[in-house]
Amino acid sequence: MTAPIQATTTRTTFRMSTAVSAEIAAPPAAVWALLTDVAAQRRWNSTLTNIDGEIAAGGTVSLVAVASPGRTFKLKVSDVVAGEQMAWSDGFAPMFRGVRTFRLTALPAGGTRFAMDEVFAGLMLPMIAGSLPDFVPIFEAYAADLKRAAETGV
Repeated sequence: MTAPIQATTTRTTFRMSTAVSAEIAAPPAAVWALLTDVAAQRRWNSTLTNIDGEIAAGGTVSLVAVASPGRTFKLKVSDVVAGEQMAWSDGFAPMFRGVRTFRLTALPAGGTRFAMDEVFAGLMLPMIAGSLPDFVPIFEAYAADLKRAAETGV
């Protein structure tokens, strides 16, 4: 039996991080395909109301999250190692920057460990933190949605 999906958030004055992981009974290539296919994200990702763009190295993604329906986030895709990891970022250091990192690891017995974390950091975090949503339920829903889609082919 796999462990339940539980996200955690840690915070200091100028840094906030939320992380989640899940074991998925599907190969990394299948999970990667879901993460990098914009049309597929629209089907399986309940944390978004819309997503457009190119999820590839050097690409940009525009998305509207359920938690912030009035705002379109324009994110840069970087640090891509196909089938293994990528990062989406917005903002500018040292004032305020957010970086979401996705990592896939093949499990020895088969399947994939999916890990996602987002770090918000910068001098303005103390002023902005109160307006940020609680990322724990968002990350838990994202991981559960991805797991379900990868394991059922939906």
